Amino acid sequence: MIHVFLAAVALGAEPALSAEVPLPPPPPGMQLLAPTPAPVSPAADEEEAPEGPSEVDEVRALEEATLEPAAKSDAALREQVQRLGLGNALRERLEHALDEAEASGEPLPFALDPVTDVASFDISLVKDRYDIPVEMQPLVAKYLHFFQHQGRKWFVKWMNRSTRYIPMMQPLLVEAGVPRDTVYLAMIESGFSTQARSWAAAVGPWQFIAGTADMFKLKHDFWLDERNDFVKATKAAATYLSKLYANHGHWYLAWAGYNTGGGRVRWMTDRYGTSDFWALSEKKPGFMKETKHYVPKLIACALVAKHPEAFGFSPTEFEFQKPLEYDEVALDTQVDLDVLAHLSGTTLEEIRELNPEIKRWCTPPASAKEPYVVRVPRGAAAATREGVAKLGPSERLNFKVHRIAKGDTLSRIAAMYSSASEAIMRVNGIKSVRSLRLGNDLLIPVPSAAALKSGRPDAAIEKQVARARRSGLQARPEDEVPVAPKQLGSAPSGAISTSQVDGKTRVTYGIATGDSLWSIAQKFDVSVNDLKNWNEALPRKAGSLRIGTALTVWPGPKADLSGAK
Repeated sequence: MIHVFLAAVALGAEPALSAEVPLPPPPPGMQLLAPTPAPVSPAADEEEAPEGPSEVDEVRALEEATLEPAAKSDAALREQVQRLGLGNALRERLEHALDEAEASGEPLPFALDPVTDVASFDISLVKDRYDIPVEMQPLVAKYLHFFQHQGRKWFVKWMNRSTRYIPMMQPLLVEAGVPRDTVYLAMIESGFSTQARSWAAAVGPWQFIAGTADMFKLKHDFWLDERNDFVKATKAAATYLSKLYANHGHWYLAWAGYNTGGGRVRWMTDRYGTSDFWALSEKKPGFMKETKHYVPKLIACALVAKHPEAFGFSPTEFEFQKPLEYDEVALDTQVDLDVLAHLSGTTLEEIRELNPEIKRWCTPPASAKEPYVVRVPRGAAAATREGVAKLGPSERLNFKVHRIAKGDTLSRIAAMYSSASEAIMRVNGIKSVRSLRLGNDLLIPVPSAAALKSGRPDAAIEKQVARARRSGLQARPEDEVPVAPKQLGSAPSGAISTSQVDGKTRVTYGIATGDSLWSIAQKFDVSVNDLKNWNEALPRKAGSLRIGTALTVWPGPKADLSGAK
């Protein structure tokens, strides 16, 4: 494939290829752009070589410039160009192009030849195209094959989404001292999905669990989950990766630590006396299978993502999304997201996409002293500020928070606050009147003081009801079931049973006399926060565990599974 840039360089002086002029074979690893007759022997080539540059030399120079361009100055390429001789028009144009690229600091285009056998792929051809270490290992080859075949549909989906976030994420990584190409960690973690949630309750594009989110000050409360935010989560991930690299001295170990925890990596390097990730991957006891695969998967992902055509992907397979562009507006009051979309001249879907951390159908509480910064489409900031300032009481929603109690139903809660069941369902994303869960919080739209005083229906709540019904939400009291206490299952005290779920080991453990969440976490090599995330009905405070209660646990590599059935 000839890049447009170099095609323009040669325009008007492209050498005419004659069928009678044989082309010599390309150097190892190179491919000629034009159809090539059978190569002549070196002796015949030397015998027939004309004085000065031939048409073959001109084509070779153009091929070298197209297939082996290098950022800034490349001695081998300049040598090829200089062979054309002084006064050659093509030489002058190529040298001018090289000088311009050198002055601007921009690399010339690069096209990797098609890779027909991933197992024997020479990774040295592209190593200098990355600012992360890339090596060819058997597992890297397997993941290359996987992305080309079984995982192709998903890889295409990730690629389409990547262009929305990579331009924003990479500068944030670099600012924290993390290589730009580390962005592909988010690709293997979540496929660049801001709403991704894993089996282990990891959330967002960088897949933070609750404990790690707390460590890096990412809020996750009733109103917000900053783990979903593409800017805040990227900054937190960059800080975490930078810390891991500083602790372990190699990006492979930093990536492994991101997956399994820095403590596990330190234990491995201390025990086995090496910082070689590939060597550590062979040790037993050692990394979990997921961690062993994590580094090669990231390398393979980066290889294919930057050279999709070389690995067999057609440009027609992709429908790349446009990069996110937005302005920010500081709000000193809560605003319904529908209203915000209207004021900023966009859709509710775009507002939610620009603000993926917002969990409700309105922005969180705010004041002049503590404003909430919301994103709106580029160019809509002024109109949004003006519109919010002019909002009347009927266009706003007032809210209260209700914690679901035993015996609650949606209609009972609505009556308690002079609200409407459909409005509550829409604001909280509830699909069924039977979806209430004991102890969960609900956002309740409540009437304004003026509406309560006049006895008239509240216009803002009526709008929410109308929107809910248009979207198909229904709240029939006859379908309601009063909320009952949510209980964990039971299991014999101290019993451990295991099962396999999606290739991972799941443990069911019966709480025994003397157990605490801390001791159970230590036994199974997990954190207390993990136990709480995996068992929603657990009491939030210590001291309330019941003997024989069955806990679900996804054990760590050092878990004590003795006696498991």
